[in-house]
Amino acid sequence: MSNIRFKVLKIAFRPEFVHPLKEGHRFPMLKYELIPLQLKHEGIADESNFFSPELASFESCCLVHDPVYVRQLFELTLDSKMVRRIGFPLTQGLIDRERYILDGTIQSANYARAYGVSFNIAGGTHHAGYDFGEGFCLINDQATAAGYLLKQQYASRILIIDLDVHQGNGTAHIFKGHQQVFTFSMHGEKNYPFIKQRSHLDIGLSDDISDAEYLGLLEDNLADIFRKFEPDFVFYQAGVDILETDKLGKLNLSISTCRRRDELVFEICHKNRIPIQVSMGGGYSPEIKDIVNAHCQTFKIAIDLYNL
Repeated sequence: MSNIRFKVLKIAFRPEFVHPLKEGHRFPMLKYELIPLQLKHEGIADESNFFSPELASFESCCLVHDPVYVRQLFELTLDSKMVRRIGFPLTQGLIDRERYILDGTIQSANYARAYGVSFNIAGGTHHAGYDFGEGFCLINDQATAAGYLLKQQYASRILIIDLDVHQGNGTAHIFKGHQQVFTFSMHGEKNYPFIKQRSHLDIGLSDDISDAEYLGLLEDNLADIFRKFEPDFVFYQAGVDILETDKLGKLNLSISTCRRRDELVFEICHKNRIPIQVSMGGGYSPEIKDIVNAHCQTFKIAIDLYNL
């Protein structure tokens, strides 16, 4: 991708990413408010680095999703069973949030095409499948952005790297058997979702995997995928629920392993000059600072490597 121009950092964010939830809800919505503040506090980013997404259109939401399902989202007519499966009360504000996140990832993908790497503060909604939502995910932002790139002929061989502790079952469901999108999920084998979809490559990890084993598996498989599939665009779901502090993760990996994980992904993309869009994914450590620090670490690694 010789037309990539480095040294520009673009991050999708708007206040609607921080959706109000009932006190005590296990989803750490506060992190979407704190990550931008921490990035600015540490001098990693300033206001000029952030852009404000718009509401994604109905047509954009249907790029990889069933129009009937999307219509039910827009009209707030999902049945109660599906709403329970999603895990959030269904409101207009929630649907708007998903549409803002989606547009943020689409715009972020375009910025990545120009500048090499770009971020969405939120996103990584990998449990949303073709005709369903679940696990706090309603519209699959990275899968839909991949559909956008294919439709616009901006990319033809897209790799989705999903390193959240939970399998990207929705992404796998959407792209099952797809020839132009390769889905790679490395996740806790005994963790949610308990009925998994089939990605192009799934690596199910035991709860007691060591840091060295984890990094070895990741490095070897990334090299193999890049060699065989030869992607021209990468989406990275950078969930930090692999950490030992995470109450839902079970993998017990160190913060230094999480850092090296991110380095491996960014390094192989940078070396091959493949643009990469990054969405934050999950993180459920009891101390919000552990989540925020781990997510901000992902930004720092990219900024240092890409000299942003």
